[in-house]
Amino acid sequence: TPAEEFQPAFSPDGKEVAYLENRVVLKVVDLATKQTRTILPAECNYSYSDGDQNYRWSPDGKWFLVQFGYVRLFTPQVGLVSSDGKGKVINLTQSGFGNFDPRWGMDGAMTYFGCTREGAVSLAGGAMTQDIYGLFFTREAFDRFRLSKVDYDLVKEQEDKAKEEKDKADQAAAKEPKGKPAVKKEEPKKDLMIEFEGLSDRKARLTIASADIADMALTKAGDKLFYLARFEKGYDLWVNELRTKETKLFLKLGASNAGMELSADGKALFVAADGKVTKVDPESGKSEPVAIGGEMALDGAAERAYMFDHMWRQIQQKFLVADLFGADWNYYYGVYRKFLPYINNNYDFSEMMSELLGELNGSHTGCRFYHQSGPSADATASLGIFVDYDHAGPGLKVAEVLSGGPLDKASLKVRAGHVIEKIDGQALDGTVDHYKLLNRKAGQLTLLSVFDPGTQKRWEEAVKPISLGQENGLLYRRWVKARRAEVDRLSGGRIAYVHVQSMGDPSMRTVVEEVLGLGVDKEALIVDTRFNGGGSLHDQLSDFLAGKKVFDIVPRGQLVGYEPDDKWIKPSIVLMGECNYSDAHLFPVEYKIRGIGKTLGMPVPGTGTFVWWEEQIDPGLVFGIPQGGWRTPDGKLCENNQLEPDIKVKNDPDVMSAGRDQQIEAAVKELLKK
Repeated sequence: TPAEEFQPAFSPDGKEVAYLENRVVLKVVDLATKQTRTILPAECNYSYSDGDQNYRWSPDGKWFLVQFGYVRLFTPQVGLVSSDGKGKVINLTQSGFGNFDPRWGMDGAMTYFGCTREGAVSLAGGAMTQDIYGLFFTREAFDRFRLSKVDYDLVKEQEDKAKEEKDKADQAAAKEPKGKPAVKKEEPKKDLMIEFEGLSDRKARLTIASADIADMALTKAGDKLFYLARFEKGYDLWVNELRTKETKLFLKLGASNAGMELSADGKALFVAADGKVTKVDPESGKSEPVAIGGEMALDGAAERAYMFDHMWRQIQQKFLVADLFGADWNYYYGVYRKFLPYINNNYDFSEMMSELLGELNGSHTGCRFYHQSGPSADATASLGIFVDYDHAGPGLKVAEVLSGGPLDKASLKVRAGHVIEKIDGQALDGTVDHYKLLNRKAGQLTLLSVFDPGTQKRWEEAVKPISLGQENGLLYRRWVKARRAEVDRLSGGRIAYVHVQSMGDPSMRTVVEEVLGLGVDKEALIVDTRFNGGGSLHDQLSDFLAGKKVFDIVPRGQLVGYEPDDKWIKPSIVLMGECNYSDAHLFPVEYKIRGIGKTLGMPVPGTGTFVWWEEQIDPGLVFGIPQGGWRTPDGKLCENNQLEPDIKVKNDPDVMSAGRDQQIEAAVKELLKK
């Protein structure tokens, strides 16, 4: 397959073009000679998704600012590299924190970039917020930047006066009689001055508070920093007056995604937010929409053919192993492409593509179709009850009111044993499915007519049904409480229990809260990871469970705590099963490698892979590219290598339906041995 080229950028003189070959190799082509040269080799970058690389020509065309990787490629740094292709990249930031998206500022006298140093960190690892920093290439530029507004105004006044005098002298000289008029020569661009000595000391934080920042733009004079940040709901445009340190909201957007560009003359900001473009005056803040119109004639068949080729090519170039687990990818190209002329919709297309991707025998792939539904689409709501299906009469007999649900309120009287006879006046006589009467009713006041067979009383209640997603959350909480109660009963209160719902920051916060809260005085811990779909938490969760007591804290002999006080230092066991996926596979693997404790349950499929779910040119289609895996010390990839539990216990469906959890029982029994 020929190399693909991405993100082309012309040099300042327009004679050369820089581009990324195969997404990661920075190259330059001379447009006159067609000769190419490599600026930054592949080993300095890793492309997770298209568009995640960053480079920019210097104003004089002799340098590139680059975002690159050094040893820890997922923690990028800002680098400087010569555009002649003869030099090595110079690490400007040299930081253990991420530094990214560098820009040239103040006509090349400095660079500004994103940095995670001061940002909030997720308990699952990685920064949640960041700042904008500046790095100045000369002492003169740094000194000028640090001038107070008063001092800067004095310097500017002197500069303006000198310029005015020069302009008068030039005008006077132009009026003197001359022979043949001289041709005004264009002044050559000055080469950038870079003073490497002391460069790391000429760094400044440009934002006053960390935030989720989408984009940034510095004025030519370096006195104002505009940036798109999310502090509340969505991204808004903010400005920081760098000389006065005054930061204020410049334009309220509330956008879910946003970007911007400062015009070359600095007189306009163009902000793209949620598909709309707005022109903003950087001085006054006045804004006006930019009208964009057009029409496209779509050839659906040709577009699907393009997407087929694109997905096939992406897999060939980015799949986590070069041999595609032995799949004859060229052969399958012809086998599946022949179906394209007979497919006229995205649903069938996604099914066919999933069949093709299934030939890889890999996890984290397949093609998904998302129907673009409108406000009138079906959306079934729920009353948050369990129904007694043995009830023979009309209406819905309540078997249980779900805790936290719409009927679980002090002001309502509906309880188990009551019968809901009508919904919004519609009788539930057995001829209509009651869910039909709850369509699009989530959050809407709904009238229930209720009958109590015990007292023979009837009354009406106004409630707001919830979505099925909200109901699933309540059902999950109910399940967890039941597991914890079972552990408490079986162990006589000696063993703690926590369920890890997903491998992310919210679940890690739940683990810390419950284990060091509810379970702080327990003797051992059951860590239940069953039905966990993954994320990225295996290392942090393993660290939390691998605590070893080092100190007791004893002011005047009183024991007030121990260290480490933010980790579990007692025995634990991990429950796992067939539904563990992705990072929920990697976690028990690491748990076993580190010898923290035993695993119990059923084998976990080998799905330890990280993936890019790429949205296609048609946003209703997404497909997965499993790009990288984790390799254990024995040299094996976790992908396609099933993890066997130390103690194999199967939950029998008949036993489970009777209310017993055999894996919980076995875990308690195992821990009580200790």
